[in-house]
Amino acid sequence: MTLSLVAFLVLALAVVFAGAVLGRMVARQRAQAWGAGLGQVTTAIGEAAKVERAEIVRTAEVLARDEAHAKGSAFEAFCQVREAELATSQQRIARREEELAARRVELGAERLKLDAARKLAEDKQRQIRALRDEAAALGRAAQAALEQRAGETAPVLRATLIEAEVDGARLAAAQTLRSADQIPDDNARSAKRIMGIAVGRFSGHYLTERLFATVPLPVVGPAAETLIGPDEANLRAIEAIAGVKLTLAESRDSIRLEGLDGVGREIARRCLSRLGRDPRVAGDPGKVNIAAREIAGQLNRELADLGKRAFANLEIPVAHPEIVGLVGRLNYRTSFTQNQWKHAVEAAFLCGMMADELNLDIKLARRAALMHDIGKALTHELDGSHAVIGADYARRLGESEVVANAIGAHHTDEPFNTPYAYLVAAADAMSGARPGARRQMEDNYVGRLEDLQRITRTFRGIEEAFAVQGGREVRIYVQEDQIDDLAAVNLSTEVAKKISAEMTFPGQIRVTVIREFKATETAS
Repeated sequence: MTLSLVAFLVLALAVVFAGAVLGRMVARQRAQAWGAGLGQVTTAIGEAAKVERAEIVRTAEVLARDEAHAKGSAFEAFCQVREAELATSQQRIARREEELAARRVELGAERLKLDAARKLAEDKQRQIRALRDEAAALGRAAQAALEQRAGETAPVLRATLIEAEVDGARLAAAQTLRSADQIPDDNARSAKRIMGIAVGRFSGHYLTERLFATVPLPVVGPAAETLIGPDEANLRAIEAIAGVKLTLAESRDSIRLEGLDGVGREIARRCLSRLGRDPRVAGDPGKVNIAAREIAGQLNRELADLGKRAFANLEIPVAHPEIVGLVGRLNYRTSFTQNQWKHAVEAAFLCGMMADELNLDIKLARRAALMHDIGKALTHELDGSHAVIGADYARRLGESEVVANAIGAHHTDEPFNTPYAYLVAAADAMSGARPGARRQMEDNYVGRLEDLQRITRTFRGIEEAFAVQGGREVRIYVQEDQIDDLAAVNLSTEVAKKISAEMTFPGQIRVTVIREFKATETAS
């Protein structure tokens, strides 16, 4: 059994081996057949590629030949065109060379002419220099002869003549100015007549007011201490609202109001009066603050009503609310003790009357004059001239340029652009200079007189000086041997300039220089 199995296995292995050998032989034959077919296909493809390559090369050669032929034809045409242009350029160059040669010949001829003219001019210049030198020598000789005969040198004589001409011109100018001042023209007489008519037509009264800076306490004793408050708390609360400084006197019986705002001082006075009447308010700083605000609001309403009343009295349209308020604030502003609200209304009436005489717009003139000092209500807040401040406010708040210019020009801070500006300046001066309108304290009056005499006596050649007519004129007596007529005129001008620069005063101050000549001789 075992042998048979072995024999079977051997036989099976032999059959498998034989099959494998046979399969390998078949595969080899198939591979040989495939290789032969593949070689034939490769040969066929190579032959086809050779044919196609030859065709492509032949086509490319034809195209390249055609393109080269076309480019050659185009190049030949281009060359022909350029040759034609070159020929034209050569012809033009030839003509230009011919013209240049002809121009060279002409320039040569011109150069010869120019050289001849230059030589002639040089000869003339030499002759001129010779003649000039000869003339200078003759002039020096003549000048030396004249100086010898006159006994003075030419510079001295020239300076003497110039000084004489200048002195003569100055004297003539001074006499002309003096004649013009002494003989008023028709316009000046007409202006004085109109101003006189306006003053005569206006009927007003003057109530001189002063805003006291020191206010006595309305109560005394413990009530006064309650009014002041602990550590002066009530005074500090009033200061915050009124905008002025309140200082308690050492005697603790009065309070000094320090500030330039008249409205603020009025608020402080009313607050002190309110605290004196109502001790319950004085005992609480918070209530004091509320009461001060109420008083400030009430006063602002009164100022607005006062401004509206001014516009109503003058029968002119009401302006911007801020301008109306500024007009009302003038009631608590004074100038040399003159109430500025009343001054503004009076100036407006006077300005309207003068405008009526000149056939100008009365209401426009009144409007400009009423507002001319609104800047004074703001000078404690803004630096600068009240005229400039007022004109700026008027422009920004919608007033016409005529009104704004009249405000800015009434103290010559701006040029006078309209007749209304001149009328406002005149009305302002008339209202302030009328008798009784303003008054000064005795100390200020005496001080101004002393300043006038001190300023005038600082000039050379003054013998004596006196301030007369209440300080509106200064009379100067000069030494006759040191000051001549021309110097007297110049002295009056210089003194007036110095007074204007160093002093502040309303209206004008006349400067009169008096030069007296006395000749005395004794007969025997």
